[in-house]
Parts: sequence; structure tokens; C-alpha cells
Amino acid sequence: MPQIDPTARVADGAKLAGDVEIGPYCIVGPQVELHSGVRLLSHVNVVGVTTIGERTVVYPFASLGTPPQSTGYRGGATKLLIGANCTVRESVTMNTGTEDGGGVTSIGDRGLFMSYSHVGHDCHVGNDVIFANNATLGGHCVVGDHVFMGGLAATHQFTHIGAHAMVSGYTGVRGDIIPFAIAAGPFARLNGINVVGMRRRKFSNETIRAVRSAYKLLFLSGGVLEDRIASVEREFSDDPAVMQIVTFVRAARRRPLCQPGSSKEDTG
Repeated sequence: MPQIDPTARVADGAKLAGDVEIGPYCIVGPQVELHSGVRLLSHVNVVGVTTIGERTVVYPFASLGTPPQSTGYRGGATKLLIGANCTVRESVTMNTGTEDGGGVTSIGDRGLFMSYSHVGHDCHVGNDVIFANNATLGGHCVVGDHVFMGGLAATHQFTHIGAHAMVSGYTGVRGDIIPFAIAAGPFARLNGINVVGMRRRKFSNETIRAVRSAYKLLFLSGGVLEDRIASVEREFSDDPAVMQIVTFVRAARRRPLCQPGSSKEDTG
């Protein structure tokens, strides 16, 4: 039997697993589904067509499943799907999708979303991510597994961030960031490879060296980008991590690739 504080409001139709805990002054809408072990600590707002996975814990004043902040949204029953074992801290906001953007905003498993972070409509966020305080995604972003978003980092809509990348605090992301990269600066620029993160996730030294070499060939060498991609593909065809970067770079998307170096824009 779910434990529901008498001050909470749970609408008829909500689906609650038997061991769900809903704390004081929470609001749960009629189309919400809370899986086993979910805990809403207090003052949590969960509405819309929202599913929260097993053992996810949501802290006070988080608001999940509210309508998209998009002028194109037409009021449809779009969705927010949150995975298992996530931690959603104070005042986090996550919106449902839009009809024209696929209709779903999705969050993977084991994510940590610190206070005031935001996931916009139609975003797809992978597993094991960390969003530091006030990290923000515009609509339609895709974030890979094991990505770290620093405090106050803000990501333009339709941007893709590859797996294992790290975005430094106070960084504005306007271009796609390749897997394993570090991006930093007021307007994000690549700043090498996330070696510390790779070591923490037990990548071999051989793989780390290959990724660093591939990065240099792709971004710090002369010639046409397509030729550099082909060179990396030939030289490192047997390395899955490097090929992950190649696949990411080859994909056609709406945003340009984030590049190394600095720009006059970085200083205003």
C-alpha cells in the first residue's frame, strides 16, 4: 500500500506501485505512473503523462511533466519518461514533449539532477548523467551516457552532446560536442579529451591514447575535414571508442560541430 501523506493530493487514475512514498503537500496528476520504490519527499509537482522509474527520489519543489515551454505545443497528451534510480533535487524542472518533436522527453537511469537544473521538451538524456546546479537544456537536445553538465551550463535547442563528454560550468553550448570531449568557455570550445572521466570508467590506457590521437587528427590537423575523418577511420577502425566519435561526426544534424580554440566572441 502506498504511503501518502494526508496533505498530499493524488488524483484518481494515477498508478502507484505498492511501496511508493508521497510526502507532504505533493501533487500527483491523473495520468502519472510511479514505479516501485519511488519517493516524492515533499512539495513535489508531478503532472501530465509522466512515468517515473524504480527507486527514483524527487526532492522538494521539483516540477515534472508540465507542458512544454514551446509556442508550437498544441495541448496534446505528450509524455515525460524518467528512468530508474535517478536523484532529482530541489526545484528541478522537466517538461513533456511536443507533437512535432516526437511527443516524448526521456531521461535514462541513474541520473543526478542537481538543484534548478532543467530538461526542455523533446530532449533525450542518457544513463548515468550528472547535471550540476542550474544546468539547462533547450528543446530537442540529445545527451549521451555519462555526460557531466557543469553548473550554469546552458545548451541551445537541437544540440547533441556525445557520451562521456564534460561541459564546464558557465558554458553556453551552441554546437554539437563529440563523445569524450571537454567543452569550456562562455561560448563552448573543445578543450581536449575527458581523460579523467575515461579513467574513472575503466577505459584502457590504449583506448585513451587512441582517442587523444584521433582528436588531434580530427581537430588540430590541416586539410579538409572529410579527409581527416577518413584518415581517423582507417587508422583506428578497430577501436570502438574512436569509431563512436567518427559516427558522431559523420551524422548530419542541425547544429555545427563544436571546435577547439578561442574566438573573439568568447570575451564578449
